[in-house]
Amino acid sequence: MHQLTEFLTRNDLDVALAKKVSQLLSEAIKLKGKASIAVSGGSTPKGFFKVLSERDLDWSKVTITLADERWVAIDSQDSNTRLVHENLLQNNATAAKFFHLKQGEEFSDETLNDLNIAAKTSLLPLDVLILGMGEDGHTASLFPCSDEINVGLDEKNDAALLKVQPKTAPHQRISFTFASLITSKNIFLHSCGEAKKTVLTQALKGEDPFEMPIRAFLHHPSLNTQIFWAP
Repeated sequence: MHQLTEFLTRNDLDVALAKKVSQLLSEAIKLKGKASIAVSGGSTPKGFFKVLSERDLDWSKVTITLADERWVAIDSQDSNTRLVHENLLQNNATAAKFFHLKQGEEFSDETLNDLNIAAKTSLLPLDVLILGMGEDGHTASLFPCSDEINVGLDEKNDAALLKVQPKTAPHQRISFTFASLITSKNIFLHSCGEAKKTVLTQALKGEDPFEMPIRAFLHHPSLNTQIFWAP
């Protein structure tokens, strides 16, 4: 299931989403003493990151991670980790913890296993998940073109994370699995622009998640994916 909220401007969206997310994180802290959030990369969330970083909450009890990451050096322009550090882990949010998906140089099976254990024991289930969406309907690094898409979308997969090698995008990736992401207590899709609105309309009309993986979230009977869109 899904719920679509449209905003007149991207700034209006950023402010509204930051307010909602900060409230959810604060509620989680009050309930259990800590909170967790996974965000997505790209240029779309930069404004949201800035507004969220200025919100007043107990950031020292918040752990931030990424829905997925490219296996590149942290100082690379393609690093989502760098994006988060430069745009979200600022202002009040400098007190937050960051759970690194990209650790070390070699992306070995041992590294993946260690990250799976760490994510399951210290991070999941997420209190808030902010998804993005590509022109091909991918979300996180669940790419329709990848050989890993069947495992990635398997709702019975007990792995939190998986390796992904997309065929239509550069870099090997590490991504949370669909099975782990749908345990999130609050799920948002942050999308901007008319081109993405066209992709979203296509995703909502069709049913096949292997054609457009974002559909797995939008049409899941027990999820309520909240879509925030602005021109």
